[in-house]
Amino acid sequence: MNEECCKKEDCCKSKSNGCGAAGCGTYGLAFIGALVYFIQNAGSFTQGLVGFFKALVWPAILVYELLKFLIK
Repeated sequence: MNEECCKKEDCCKSKSNGCGAAGCGTYGLAFIGALVYFIQNAGSFTQGLVGFFKALVWPAILVYELLKFLIK
């Protein structure tokens, strides 16, 4: 069945069908903003490195804290 889908819609040749592209762009801009914020506030290289990793995972932390707040 997947072969028929690929022949009809040509979905195997393209990496993305355009769905969710705005989400990727939004996350990318938010990542850059968070990275700049954390690096500007870093006092040492180690704090800057930790800031880089915080910038990668801040959406997960935000959702976790939001759910923790809503469940109380």
